[in-house]
Amino acid sequence: MKINWFNSIYAGIAGTLLFDIVGFGITGQWWDIPGLLGVKLGLGLTGGLAAHYGNGVAIAIIYAALAPSLFGPSWFRALSFITVQTVMGVWLFMLPLLGAGIAGFDMNPWMPLITLTRHFAYAIPLILLISVSISPKETKPLRVLESQTV
Repeated sequence: MKINWFNSIYAGIAGTLLFDIVGFGITGQWWDIPGLLGVKLGLGLTGGLAAHYGNGVAIAIIYAALAPSLFGPSWFRALSFITVQTVMGVWLFMLPLLGAGIAGFDMNPWMPLITLTRHFAYAIPLILLISVSISPKETKPLRVLESQTV
């Protein structure tokens, strides 16, 4: 399977925008993550935005490459991928690196739920725009062995 680059890039940008909209709805702050990235990287808000949206596109491309290897319907593939990415990349790497502790508990006890909710919103364009072709082998029902006698 080949990656549909246009859909992957579009899904990454749209997903990151949804991530930001849901984040604004939860926290009341617009572009909190790009602002934090800009400060930590010393690049200002513009650099933080580029890093934030670039990361969103990169994750969508990685998902597009891995999705055919995952199991289940498209929605399950995207949500399971994003859950693993959130736990491994955000809860166990990024948040501790930023001094927020594992899963962000040192910052806010609701941080794990907030980050997972935002990432689930990000996954919506992955579900809608990145198609996963299922092989005929996966769609055939299991057959009862006809040659067996009772």
